[in-house]
Amino acid sequence: MSTQRLLLSMALLPLLGACAHQASNDSTVQLEQESRCPQELQVGQQLILSLPSNPSTGFRWQLHSDATPVLRSLGPEVYSATDSGEIVGSGGLSTWRFQVERAGSATLSLLYQQPWATNEEPAERFSCQLNAH
Repeated sequence: MSTQRLLLSMALLPLLGACAHQASNDSTVQLEQESRCPQELQVGQQLILSLPSNPSTGFRWQLHSDATPVLRSLGPEVYSATDSGEIVGSGGLSTWRFQVERAGSATLSLLYQQPWATNEEPAERFSCQLNAH
């Protein structure tokens, strides 16, 4: 009887692994384009926002509205070059991580501008309506 249980357990392992993998995919939402908004989220999920950026030009994405209290920031912006083989000054991605803290609706918005040129119109805007359940 114990051999049958062992064989059954071994047969079920891939299925359990697939379920665990699916659960981890559902707990994180990747957002890279405004066209994916509005975004429906669940309390407890993580939201990862990545936008093209090139800080060498002086332009930076700045949080205009951080969607509190629905979202909680998990740390500062992280910039990464798109390809380490590219020349200095080329673009990359700016990434923010958030945790969905509570149910509700809020807007996450960012402005792409030079920090010292606040009186000028931003070069780009990002805005996303979030609905958390």
